[in-house]
Amino acid sequence: MKSLFLAALATLAAGTALADETVFPARLAAHAILPGNTIIAAPADAPAYIQTSAKFLKLGVPRVDAVGSVAGMDGKRPTGLATPFAGQPMQGFSGIKAMDDGTFWSLSDNGFGSKANSSDAALMIHHLAFDWDKGTVTPVTTIFLSDPDRIAPFPIVLEGSDSRYLTGADFDIESIQPVADGFWIGDELGPYVLKFNPEGQLQAVYDTLADGKPVRSPDNPALSLPNPGGKMPTYNLPRSGGYEGMAISPDGAHLYALLEKPLVGEDGKPETVDGHEALRVLEFDTAKADWTGRFWFYPLSDGGTNIGDFNMIDATTGLIIERDGGEGDPALACADSSKDATDCFAHPALHKRIYKIEMTDENANGAARKIGYIDLMNIADPDGLARQGGADGIYTMPFVTIENVDVIDPTHIIVGNDNNLPFSAGRKLDAVDNNEFVILDVADFLNAK
Repeated sequence: MKSLFLAALATLAAGTALADETVFPARLAAHAILPGNTIIAAPADAPAYIQTSAKFLKLGVPRVDAVGSVAGMDGKRPTGLATPFAGQPMQGFSGIKAMDDGTFWSLSDNGFGSKANSSDAALMIHHLAFDWDKGTVTPVTTIFLSDPDRIAPFPIVLEGSDSRYLTGADFDIESIQPVADGFWIGDELGPYVLKFNPEGQLQAVYDTLADGKPVRSPDNPALSLPNPGGKMPTYNLPRSGGYEGMAISPDGAHLYALLEKPLVGEDGKPETVDGHEALRVLEFDTAKADWTGRFWFYPLSDGGTNIGDFNMIDATTGLIIERDGGEGDPALACADSSKDATDCFAHPALHKRIYKIEMTDENANGAARKIGYIDLMNIADPDGLARQGGADGIYTMPFVTIENVDVIDPTHIIVGNDNNLPFSAGRKLDAVDNNEFVILDVADFLNAK
């Protein structure tokens, strides 16, 4: 596998050179790991229901209350993990924001992958500190999100409790922006933009509008199934297609909420740009607490199926993680991808990238310009800094979901995976993934025009 340093500005030719296929070098500068099976206690005033978690992982299977009684699996491969958990897992880091003091804010997503199986997963955000020399991650503060003032426009799972903590069946929180008076958080289920105060108490829930019309996923509580023979409810966004990434302008005036999947038109077809499925970046005015009506398209590249995170570099450029749905080292790919085997990866990781984009007044309501990308499956590690996942001077991130990226300084970014506990095992064939965070030296990438 060749190093990106040997092809800093290599261009893939497709008739004419495509700016969005310009590859830039990335070099590993630091690596820190939080063990995947990191479990913390729910708040003391939380109901017994969320003092344990992962009791409803499989739909159609009765609840399992006995802690540690079910072996964890990724398909047919054992992960070395057992559920339910005695507490709440810190897994699922799905959005990150660098702070001026060298710490970071992040958040755990809805729990176990869907609204249906995450009603006992408490929603929480984390203030994180890293010791990059030791390679450790320390939660300075964990805030469990709640709705004491009954702001949610629907009954929450813990509606009758005094503490009214929020769960993964209420919202699927996937992106975070800390501000002076609290936190803006993007949700996938509605999808909604949420506002919390510094104590993690819900202050507002904003419906999504695109082209002046509501955007709704199948999990939006405004939709309900009809009686047999009745008219099916309409939604225009696929399930799990909400705000996986949500950036904020440097002046804090606007949020840029990025849908993970394309909107679907009345013809049943997803939105496209030049033959590529395209995701919407919707602009939200934070002072007016309303959508401006402006948007940008983010066209997926060949091989890309989803985005993982989105943060701005400056007023007009930003970073977006684009990925496929594969996991695992391509060298360990199954000979027959149609067979789920225990000793190989049926669908290995191939397309794991971070793109730099440009959004301006000139291309508003059109496609954002993709300037180029770095390849997370080909990160140079000449100094051998990788604590795991490195070989022959190359570090890779073969995870199904990589959902954390932000700028640290003019030459470095932070990147981290979502380990989808208890399901994902992409680093090893038989072990649940850890939460890995890396600092990458990407000076040429950040300076690219």
